[in-house]
Amino acid sequence: MPLALPAVPRTERQVSTRLAWLDALRGIGALAVVGEHLTTWAMPWLRPTAINLGVYGVLVFFLVSGYIIPTSLERHGDLRAFWVGRAFRLYPLYLAVIALVLALAWWIPVRPEVPRDLSSVAAHATMLLDVVGLAGVLNTMWTLSYEMVFYLLAAALFAGGVRDRWGVLPALLAVAGGVAGLVLSGPVVTGGWPAWVSCGVFAAGMYCVVSGRGRRVAACVLGVMALALVLLSSRVPWFGVAIVAVMFAGTAVRRWESGAGPLWPVAVTAVVVAATPLWALNAGWWWVRPDVWGLTILLAALTFAAAMALRARRLPAVLTWLGAISYSLYLVHLPILLVVMEVAGEMRWSPLPSQLGVSAIFLCLLLPASWLSHRYLELPMQRLGRRLR
Repeated sequence: MPLALPAVPRTERQVSTRLAWLDALRGIGALAVVGEHLTTWAMPWLRPTAINLGVYGVLVFFLVSGYIIPTSLERHGDLRAFWVGRAFRLYPLYLAVIALVLALAWWIPVRPEVPRDLSSVAAHATMLLDVVGLAGVLNTMWTLSYEMVFYLLAAALFAGGVRDRWGVLPALLAVAGGVAGLVLSGPVVTGGWPAWVSCGVFAAGMYCVVSGRGRRVAACVLGVMALALVLLSSRVPWFGVAIVAVMFAGTAVRRWESGAGPLWPVAVTAVVVAATPLWALNAGWWWVRPDVWGLTILLAALTFAAAMALRARRLPAVLTWLGAISYSLYLVHLPILLVVMEVAGEMRWSPLPSQLGVSAIFLCLLLPASWLSHRYLELPMQRLGRRLR
């Protein structure tokens, strides 16, 4: 008698289908970031210059986080469970990659921008690297700073009972970023002490949240700290606030979709964020030139809108698979690329067959490595987090 496979419950199938488009977006975002770094080194002729491919991917990631995280927090209604889940989702692979980079430091030195003191340890411990003005051991880690800021702000709003039914928060943040661009050319607060102070507040606040002692107050304090860091000590204040505004725009889209808020604040946010480089004091690097920055934002918004419109359809399995391993893909690709670069040397002026061959070798190393880290590190730690919370 043949062995029948267990049927997947209908609700699980529905949830899987409903969230597949978000995984597809994560897959697109991860591919874009990998493509930015790979083409810059090996195939500059393939790298677009009208947009920044890496920033496009990051913006897609941020819109997905903004869309799903606050709603998930409100649905489950448990700050402790939220933070335990986030910790076991983010930190195991993050720490493993840091260990890998340090283990390779005898051969491939750590970036010179990374401080060689304990303030760097404190900044890495909280993931608040970019908003305390310090560099990460991998330059892709700057985005995790804003993910963490967004989690802290979302948790604070939840703890304070603020639901932003009108969706105006992203527009307010975008305007705040525009004003910061007018008056601030750099961080107001500098040095290593913001990393130390934020680490201490972060540790104490998380202890209170997880233990239940003053949970609501602690969550609110952490949110205020996160916003203060973005405004006062992030490397480019207007840019940091704009990134957070984009994430909350994703939240506003979700509320509009469910009939709980308007869509106009999202349009206001997009226009103000896209226009800020026109007057910002610190907007000199190429991908925040008004034309490049605006087109990058537009493309990210259109990608999110297209995926949302197609969410009821079957999406390419390769994109949803890449989305499932996207966190590994995002963090693992750069150490592997650094090793390949060290072995292969300069490729920008190499013959086309050499460029294509080295790029193929890199991808053949990256995809299995990302799947393995997802399968044997990410998933077991996520399961452990679910049991503990």
